[in-house]
Parts: sequence; structure tokens; C-alpha cells
Amino acid sequence: MIRTIDSGGGGPAGKMARMTQRATSAGPHILVVDDETVLAGMIGNYLGQAGFRTTIVHDGEAAVARALSADRPDVVILDLGLPGKDGLEVCHEIRRHSDCYILMLTARNEEIDKLIGLSSGADDYMTKPFSIRELVARVKALLRRPRAERGGENDEWSIGQLTVDPLGRRILVSGAEVDLTRTEFDLLAVLSSRPGLVFSRRQLVDRVWTEDWVGDEHLVDVHVAHLRRKLGGVSAASFVETVRGVGYRMGPAQ
Repeated sequence: MIRTIDSGGGGPAGKMARMTQRATSAGPHILVVDDETVLAGMIGNYLGQAGFRTTIVHDGEAAVARALSADRPDVVILDLGLPGKDGLEVCHEIRRHSDCYILMLTARNEEIDKLIGLSSGADDYMTKPFSIRELVARVKALLRRPRAERGGENDEWSIGQLTVDPLGRRILVSGAEVDLTRTEFDLLAVLSSRPGLVFSRRQLVDRVWTEDWVGDEHLVDVHVAHLRRKLGGVSAASFVETVRGVGYRMGPAQ
């Protein structure tokens, strides 16, 4: 059953206005953010049938309020072209306070638009029009993503100035913690688990996004660029090395 909550007014309650919530079993919580009400409802219906608990909002202010509420979502499906506070602003704001998975939806098919969405902190993207079944499959793939471990060990490991703490999901550089998204952490943990070993883009996709993930493998390049920027204090361009025509490897510590 779908319940529509129309709170109206200002303040936090107003931000939650025009929210549709599907009351399902206690499965993973998915927040759908799209101002196209029919499309949002279709997405919510498919997710509900797949066993997810879904909440739907139609603007950026409500999205931020819901994403940062006590009942935080596991995945946010976020339309880029929202009225008022757009998807990029919403993504940035959510990322400052939450490491939930974010799947960006965009009607723009240009590569630069996809890169901008990923640069804002999104974990994946889809362009409109899209298959809702594929969308549900991608949500499932995000939630199935394995947490990177080093040879099955849970102890932290170090490479020069870099320390990886898999249990605490922390990255330290010279003792200072580096703020990474879930995807950035998982990618760096995989690379650092086998220093010197070259990973192809496909291998990194399989390990970080899971083998059944569908999409552009060059998504890896965007997240590597983010890592290099955030790890800039350790000469990251050589620390995470590009092997032309193949992929990436963890180079010698600086």
C-alpha cells in the first residue's frame, strides 16, 4: 500500500511535504528524489515489489531533510534536474553528512554531465530514459558491493604514509584521516591490498561495483581522479599509478 503524506507548512515538516512512502517489509531503505511524480511513483512501485522500503520526495530541500533524518536511507536515487536546490547541491550536502550510496539520474547524455555528477559524490549514474528494471538491478548491485579486505584479514595495513583501516573504514595519511566516500574507500582498499599489482578497469569494477554491474568502466577513472586529489599530500599521481592501456596499480609510497 502507498501512503501519501502532505504536511505543508514551513520548518522541517514543510521540507517533508509532498512525500510518498511505501510501507513494505523492513528491507533496505531507498530514497527516490525526482520532480517527475509519475516516474518517481513507478520507480517506487518497482522497488517496493523488489522488497525495498521506499520514500519518495520531489524537491531538493525535502531530499536533504529526509536523507539526514533519523531514518536515513541506504541508497538515494537522485535526479540531477530538480527545481530549486538541484541534484548537485543535494548530493554535495548529503555527502557532507552521510556515506549512503547515491545513484544519479540525468536527462543529459553528455559525458561532462555524467562526470560532474560523479564528481559531486555520486556512486553511479543513469541517463533518462532508462529501464526501471535496470535501475532496480543497479540498486541491488550497490547494496551487494563487498567491503574490501586484504587477504581476508581485518587488521589495518600501511604503505608508506598511507594506512588503511578496513574495520573502521578509515584512510589515514601521515596519521591524519582523509574524508572519502564509500566508493573511494573501496577502490583504494582494493588497490592498496596488492601493491604493485596492475588492476584493469574491468577487474576494479568487478571488485568494487560487483561483477553484474552494468555501465561505463571509465567510471573508475573519475573515482581515481578523486582519490588523487584527496591524497595529494602523498604525491598521489605516482602513488596511484596509471598503466596505459591496462588500468591502475598502487605504486611505491612517497
